[in-house]
Amino acid sequence: MKFVDLFAGCGGLSLGMERAGGTLVAAVEKSDMAARTFYHNYVGEASDPRVWHEYLQQSRRRQYEGKVLVSELADVLSDQSLMAKIRQEDIDAVVGGPPCQGFSLAGRRRKDDLRNRLAWEYLSFVEETNPKAVVIENVVGMSQSFVKGEESSFAQLGTALSLIGSGYVVQAVQVNAVHYGAPQFRPRLMLIALRQEIAAKLGVEATPDIWKSNFEDLVDDVPPLAPVPTTRSTESFSIRDAISDLAGWDGLHRGRNRDYLARLTEAEDAVRPKPGRFGPELPNQTPRVHSDAVVTRFSLYTLMSRHGVDQRLLSRMSALDREGQEALAKRSLAGIDLPVNIVSSARPPATRTIRSLDELVELAVELVTKKHSQKVLDADQPTRTVVTLPDDYVHPTEPRIFTVRELARFQGFPDSFEFLGKETTGSHRRRVEVPQYTQVGNAVSPWQSYAVGKLLAHLSETYRSLA
Repeated sequence: MKFVDLFAGCGGLSLGMERAGGTLVAAVEKSDMAARTFYHNYVGEASDPRVWHEYLQQSRRRQYEGKVLVSELADVLSDQSLMAKIRQEDIDAVVGGPPCQGFSLAGRRRKDDLRNRLAWEYLSFVEETNPKAVVIENVVGMSQSFVKGEESSFAQLGTALSLIGSGYVVQAVQVNAVHYGAPQFRPRLMLIALRQEIAAKLGVEATPDIWKSNFEDLVDDVPPLAPVPTTRSTESFSIRDAISDLAGWDGLHRGRNRDYLARLTEAEDAVRPKPGRFGPELPNQTPRVHSDAVVTRFSLYTLMSRHGVDQRLLSRMSALDREGQEALAKRSLAGIDLPVNIVSSARPPATRTIRSLDELVELAVELVTKKHSQKVLDADQPTRTVVTLPDDYVHPTEPRIFTVRELARFQGFPDSFEFLGKETTGSHRRRVEVPQYTQVGNAVSPWQSYAVGKLLAHLSETYRSLA
């Protein structure tokens, strides 16, 4: 099952496709940071920046031979000789997640709208290569209509895909990674399409509405173009299951950590081996360095979480004067048993003992913030959706945000999958740089993509048996 991955990022979709028996023909990704991680994990060594710089200087033809095109998709489409070579591959599937929140069927006439142009480029690639199957992934918000009386971008994109070339049967799905083995609530929209004559031969039809996944024991009938859930409602994994073998969990090893890691290890074969690269420390497991104030605030959040206090207290206090802040804090924190130790510095380690309610109230006033979504996550629940800016997700047992590796565990990347480049970047660079945290947050969960890959592999095998 030969496939091309467009807008490939670091390779979350490709990981699932490779696990399901797919063979990568080429990945197209414009960010050299994300593309470097992709190349390093699927093709060849790229940890040395000089080696990667040399690769970036190669022609598109040479990069195609290297399986990773660091390029705008428009430039690939305009290279007629390269497109002819790609067509010769007789591709089975084109997969990817083009930005299409602003997609419109009128988009071809809006050439200045990047959100339209990129989606139309994706469809143009499908039209030119005529793959047997197509997968388009995007965020759930794309199913909402922002113009009264007009279909959502997602619905319009599905209509456009159905009309490409000789036509496709298109199934719209909303899939949640937690239903496919991830310790993460991560709903995503997908269009899964099969070329019309193939669908007819297999007797495959799509449902008119968006099919929504559920746990294996709770799901309704699964359409033939939807990925079958693999996890029962009583068996979903938690944050503890995913990362309790790492730092910060001494004496707290409970849950099914070994079970989750065993399943994660099954993905190792889809990643390029890196023997001898890693010592006792896993790659990308470097804790973020926080200021003393942030460490203290996170430690207070942890204390509040353990005592059932609303962790939005500090942000609610920011709208009040000093007297109002003290009154609200006193009411909210009165039930906490004292004295308590609050971590006040991570480097070097230090604690601050709070002996009275007045001291605790004073501390809360010191730490008031307008940030309203910072929260200590529950160790015994799946995590919230992994995002590109993880500053609001506080580790269950330590006053810090999660590491890149911990977030990668939640997504479904095996430990041998190494993320390269900067860990993070400043706000003014986010439009042009894709550092490690962004690579992880932007990726399709490999648990979701594996389920889709198995579906496409099954359809491909069935079609070949009938040919």
